[in-house]
Amino acid sequence: MLTDRRRGLQRWLASGEAFVWLNASAIGLALLMALGLLGLLAVRGVSYFWPAPVALVGFASPVYGTRQLYGQPVDRDRISLARYQEATGRSAPAGQANDPASEVARVLVKTGNRRVNPPAFRWLYDHEILSVSYPADAVVLERRQWGQAFGAIASLTLGDVRYQGDAPGLFAALDAELGRIRALEEQLDRLQSAELAPLSAALQDNRRRLARTASEPDRSQLLGEQQALERHFAQAEAQRRQLAQLQEGASLRLDIGDGTSTLLPVSQLVRVWRPNAMSLGDKVRHYFQSLALFLSSDPREGNTEGGVFPAIFGTVLMVLIMSVLVAPIGVLAAVYLHEYAEQGRFVQFVRIAVNNLAGVPSIVYGVFGLGFFVYVLGGSIDSLFFADRQPAATFGSPGLLWASLTLALLTLPVVIVSAEEGLNRVPRSLREGSLALGATQAETLFKVVLPMASPAILTGIILAVARAAGEVAPLMLVGVVKLAPALPVDGIFPYVHLDQQFMHLGFHIFDLGFQNSNVEASGSLVYATALLLVMIVLVLNLAAMVLRNRLEKRYKGQEL
Repeated sequence: MLTDRRRGLQRWLASGEAFVWLNASAIGLALLMALGLLGLLAVRGVSYFWPAPVALVGFASPVYGTRQLYGQPVDRDRISLARYQEATGRSAPAGQANDPASEVARVLVKTGNRRVNPPAFRWLYDHEILSVSYPADAVVLERRQWGQAFGAIASLTLGDVRYQGDAPGLFAALDAELGRIRALEEQLDRLQSAELAPLSAALQDNRRRLARTASEPDRSQLLGEQQALERHFAQAEAQRRQLAQLQEGASLRLDIGDGTSTLLPVSQLVRVWRPNAMSLGDKVRHYFQSLALFLSSDPREGNTEGGVFPAIFGTVLMVLIMSVLVAPIGVLAAVYLHEYAEQGRFVQFVRIAVNNLAGVPSIVYGVFGLGFFVYVLGGSIDSLFFADRQPAATFGSPGLLWASLTLALLTLPVVIVSAEEGLNRVPRSLREGSLALGATQAETLFKVVLPMASPAILTGIILAVARAAGEVAPLMLVGVVKLAPALPVDGIFPYVHLDQQFMHLGFHIFDLGFQNSNVEASGSLVYATALLLVMIVLVLNLAAMVLRNRLEKRYKGQEL
């Protein structure tokens, strides 16, 4: 009997069915892990934009005293009594046995108002909490600095008009004032981009031309242009100051609990909402407004508040430039290796080298990019074409161009291998038939071979794009920064400034998760940004799959 079972097991293993089940299990496990990751990012990231209710918590604590504070409960856990006694230096709570193995429940409350009433997050133990209520007049203030503030509006002052906290027209007047301030901000942005920035660039260029010009007539003309530019700049600057002054004047007094209040300029507020008084429809509208602001606005407060638009823009622009650089080079290299090079030891060595380059750690490419692209190539460009700007570096410092070149070098092996696999799949009979009909080798390559290999070439390019979009380590050395003061694309010639540093979603996630002192405030934002980066990569891959399938259907009938 045992022998029959052993023989049956051997026959089952020899049939290969065991390996089929093993592969299916591995694929299923990989899918579960991927879906689990997406689920975690979705649950933790999507909830970041939902308007959570604001509680008025009354508590008696030996640390903070007997107080009432507005805040949002964000987390709850239990710690051992031994850890509680070690952290607080107090005995066991009343009614609880002095057993080190017992546990004490606590809740993490986001109280905000960290400028006047720090800290912004507090652990409160359940036995210290006296009361919890959710008043309808509780508000959340999203500020340009110092994060969010929670409380109840005590009064609003708009010039000579003063609204008390229970006045029926207070929130309508506040919304109108915030709308007026946003309109002034848009005018300031247009003034900055249309006048101040071009005038500043023109002034710098004129000063450099003056420094290089020795002819007296030319210097006189340049000095006249300089004075005219300075007058225009002074007028634009005066207009900017006037618009900035129009934003001031309105103020809001916020009650933050225990009879304590603080005075806030309305110009420092981004949004105000009352989550406890919102209907479901209001919350849904607020959710999508928050999502839109997240995707379209600039970061604030050390990247822990605001949006990620500069990081999205920098990531997409860098990937586009990298794709333009890597695609033709990778395809040309694959065409040479497969179609023109004599197949021998040298070509075999090149293929081995390309395959090995695909396994080199990305940080090594970053070090190479910093040493060769930035210091050697960029320093040479500065010496030849920007000598008047030295010792300030133009291309001799990390920037968008060098980051794109570094990632192009990093992803080049992927494109070469994929393109060569696609060329290898084209039947030899098609090449011979094309040549027999009188086509040249170049015509055969461009009209027969490359179109049929285009699905594999496209797959390699998209794999390169997906990897480049998620790389962080090399970018830290060759161009990415925590916060870029301006986008690398604007209305000033040459319009795309390849020498500028930029923001990247991958580095933004790294900065939020590991370089931020206020981890509690940025936790959900890390998940939301990571989910956004994953969605961008998924969209790129889905677009590639659709295009690749169309190309395969188009050329499928030509295969033999």
